[in-house]
Amino acid sequence: MPHVVTDNCRNCRYTECVSVCPVACFHIGAEMLFIDPAGCIDCGGCVPVCPVGAIRDSFELGPEEDHWLAVNAEGAVGAPTITTPQPPLPTAESRRAELGLAG
Repeated sequence: MPHVVTDNCRNCRYTECVSVCPVACFHIGAEMLFIDPAGCIDCGGCVPVCPVGAIRDSFELGPEEDHWLAVNAEGAVGAPTITTPQPPLPTAESRRAELGLAG
């Protein structure tokens, strides 16, 4: 099962994860990143580098989070592939603080 980007990425869009992805399965949207489930090889390299804990293995999702599989699959369609880190969104630090992860 693939990894998925969850709500913690929304309004942050940190991109450290793309630099460790061996298969270029990340796609960039206006507010967050998406993982193409067809391309993800489930290596897990992206998980520890995400500064907001937004990336999860799909088997770890609870029933109330299963929708993130579809969000990623649909978001990846038509969104550009990203393979090089880019600056986070201007709202990233405030979102990180909102998540209790600032500092």
